[in-house]
Amino acid sequence: MTNIRFFIILLILSGEWLFTACGDETPGTTKPNEQSPVTPQPDPENPTTYETSRLWTEFLNAGQTGTESTLLDFSYAGYKHGEKSIPDVSYKIFNIEDYGAIPNDGKSDRQALIEAINDAQKNGNGVILFPAGRFDLRPKDALNESIVIDADNIVLRGAGCEEGGTEIFMEYPNQSVDGSLWNTPELISFRYVRSSDTQLANITANTPRGGFSVEVSNTSGMTVGQRVFLKLKNNAPELINQELSPYKADAAWTELNNNGVQVIEYHKIAKISGRTVTFKEPIMHAIDSQWGWTLHNHSCHTGTGVEDIAFVGNFNEAFSHHLNALHDSGYRLLTIWRQVDSWVHRCRFTNVSEALSVMQSANVSVLSCTITGNGGHSAIRSQASTGVFIGKVDDKAGQFHSVGVSKTAIGTVLWKNTWTATTCFESHANQPRATLFDACKGGFISARSGGDESAAPNHLRDLVLWNFDEIDSGEQNFNVWQRNTRWLMPIIVGHHGSKTTFIPTQVTADEGNGTAMEPLSLYEAQLENRLGMTPQWLNDLK
Repeated sequence: MTNIRFFIILLILSGEWLFTACGDETPGTTKPNEQSPVTPQPDPENPTTYETSRLWTEFLNAGQTGTESTLLDFSYAGYKHGEKSIPDVSYKIFNIEDYGAIPNDGKSDRQALIEAINDAQKNGNGVILFPAGRFDLRPKDALNESIVIDADNIVLRGAGCEEGGTEIFMEYPNQSVDGSLWNTPELISFRYVRSSDTQLANITANTPRGGFSVEVSNTSGMTVGQRVFLKLKNNAPELINQELSPYKADAAWTELNNNGVQVIEYHKIAKISGRTVTFKEPIMHAIDSQWGWTLHNHSCHTGTGVEDIAFVGNFNEAFSHHLNALHDSGYRLLTIWRQVDSWVHRCRFTNVSEALSVMQSANVSVLSCTITGNGGHSAIRSQASTGVFIGKVDDKAGQFHSVGVSKTAIGTVLWKNTWTATTCFESHANQPRATLFDACKGGFISARSGGDESAAPNHLRDLVLWNFDEIDSGEQNFNVWQRNTRWLMPIIVGHHGSKTTFIPTQVTADEGNGTAMEPLSLYEAQLENRLGMTPQWLNDLK
């Protein structure tokens, strides 16, 4: 009997242990919603806790004390300085079917689009609507020239960029008009044709990097809200040495040696007081007035957009870099020239030499786009522009140069973009500066930056690689100052994925190598810090 009692007690105790082990609660023993503590299991690939970046802490402290931070404030990039969502405009509709375009009939729809554009421009605004189906804008006998949109508030809108949506088809390539490999006419171009960038004033005092105001020789002809740009062009050897420090210019860098340091920053005037002009955005390059900085009017259009369209080329050859004009630029489908507060949203680029270039523009957003099909020359770039935001672009094609910057681009943000392990981001020489690659994922391949050695370095100061997730094979002591990958003293935080390390003397900072760091997105954190919240458009984009 004693043995039976002992066996029953043992069974009860075992049952309680079993209930607990299976995660079931004995009724009445646990508070509602209370969970048993679980010891977290670390996952090196996906950590749940992150160390806070000291550079981020320094940035916050600098904002409170008025001192200069290592990190620039990139939060002003994008449409309306990141403060507003891309609008769902309700302009008058110009349906290209009303102009004779018929989808999927294999005939040219080029003239129909041109007539719709003309009517929309005369109207003062308009949505040029493409229904579902394929529209051929470059048949064999078409003119070797771009279809140009030259007005404010014109939007190209399709029925979606996925299967069953709208396709704008470039059946035949355009040809080079000047003998260059990279300058064939694009299929469609938003462009301010009658540009006249007049000089408004000289800059008469110094402004630190990150400041907002400049002192000018006079303010006549300036108004609040006006779009302007700061300009520097000077080949003084002292200035070149200062710009390249701690390095010296190579004799092969003829563009820099002959034409000098070149900076162009586009800004919006927020305030004028006496001879002091204050901008909406921070100044990304320190101004030393002795070198001849000037202020100019920026001729541009505003409020233009492209949305829900697939741009399909016909480039089907195995890509060979600089083989000929066909490979480098024969299928250029879309360019954005001299546009402000404009956008490209939910678009696809398939079988293209070049997907999209944003040039001489400011505060343009390129969001939720994909590049597919046969790999070509380049993806989506900010070129000689300021404050361009390129976010959630997926380069599935693996363009030779993936998303990035070129020429005097400054203040560009590339946010959560992805590309294949076989390529790298673009930094195409001719003096791009202050670029943030924020939480991007892809290959980290040297010699894919772009740009001839004569136009080196590939990227000047304030290149920030924030929480870059590398997916190709890692490299020990990656050389950031080698031919075709000359990045001047980059700032590297949270480089993880493949085990790449950097040479300490070649970087401004290399913080948290091997794991991501807080904040996980620098742009998002800076925007939230400035606005007091994360705007809805950015939450939606996640």
